[in-house]
Amino acid sequence: MLAGRESTCADRLVSAAAATRSLTGALSVQFPVELVRATLVRRYQRFLSDHELADGRLVTAHCANPGSMLGLTDAGTETWLAPNSDPKRKLRYSWELLRLGPTLVGVNTGRPNALAEEAIRDNRLEPLAGYASIRREVRYGTRSRIDLLLEDRRRRSCYVEVKNVHMSREPAIAEFPDSVTDRGRKHLAELARRVAAGDRAVMLYLVQREDCSSFRLAGDIDPAYADAFRAARDAGVEMLAYGCRLTVQAITVADSLVMTDPLGGGS
Repeated sequence: MLAGRESTCADRLVSAAAATRSLTGALSVQFPVELVRATLVRRYQRFLSDHELADGRLVTAHCANPGSMLGLTDAGTETWLAPNSDPKRKLRYSWELLRLGPTLVGVNTGRPNALAEEAIRDNRLEPLAGYASIRREVRYGTRSRIDLLLEDRRRRSCYVEVKNVHMSREPAIAEFPDSVTDRGRKHLAELARRVAAGDRAVMLYLVQREDCSSFRLAGDIDPAYADAFRAARDAGVEMLAYGCRLTVQAITVADSLVMTDPLGGGS
């Protein structure tokens, strides 16, 4: 029950984020509160993490990330937490960012949907620009909800599934998934069915880190997902990958990334 309640609160935190223009003119999604620097002690039970604050206090923060977070949970890692004063929440902090060397990495998987929506509304994701309306969490398929449904009476509806990416095992290469994902395979199959029905369907991988210039599937971690990816791509599902710029104040969707096949070769 704790994980479910905290996930809902994390979604509210995302929707409360203010979208503002950065100095470069790009639309940023700002954190609604000032983040607090801490040091990671441990991450456990998927949705919980312990951190040491600058004053030495040990606090437990919600970790809105169901994946393995491979390579991101070493004790001593610099972390950034979002405090909250909501009396209905059992945990007073949510884990938002960590730092690997000079690079900030976003670990809150509830953020990418809001980031993608704002970027699409601002026409910064060129392949998805020009739609008249955007709806979130629309029911479709078999007990599924699409992250973003783009609609315009002059063109086909576009179903957009958004995946958060934060794993990088080799320099400059982002990878997904970081653990086996039956749910992810289901999403790919659902998107392929929308294409068969005459709609447009897009899988958008949003990389919440700045040190990657390309994206590939982690076929060694989940070979079945890699197979489902290829099947969906062959069925007409469009695959996009974009990076992000991150600060402790805001996150901005940045440029598209080169997408390569998990076995090498372009996709």
